[in-house]
Amino acid sequence: MLSDIILISFICLAYGYWFNSQKAKEIALKIASAHCLSMEVQMLDGYVALNGIGLKRNKAGKISLRRSFLFEFSSTGNERYNGNVLMLGRKVESIYMDPYRIE
Repeated sequence: MLSDIILISFICLAYGYWFNSQKAKEIALKIASAHCLSMEVQMLDGYVALNGIGLKRNKAGKISLRRSFLFEFSSTGNERYNGNVLMLGRKVESIYMDPYRIE
């Protein structure tokens, strides 16, 4: 009986983590696409990849997951450059793009 409760609790926690991660990934993809559009570069492949995860306190002092997502973009169509979206919980902390060539 106790082992069943522990198993169900673990499954619920795993599902909650997965669902929260998918939502954060969707937000990161939207932000990266919008940022590329505003910078007049082309986002390549239409995806973001989880690069790192850790814990960090937010402004309220609450511990949240800090995720780093990588994406690729091109300014000329010939080269590929990397970008990075840092998220704290479901909020964007910063966006970084490698220096790129402008024609």
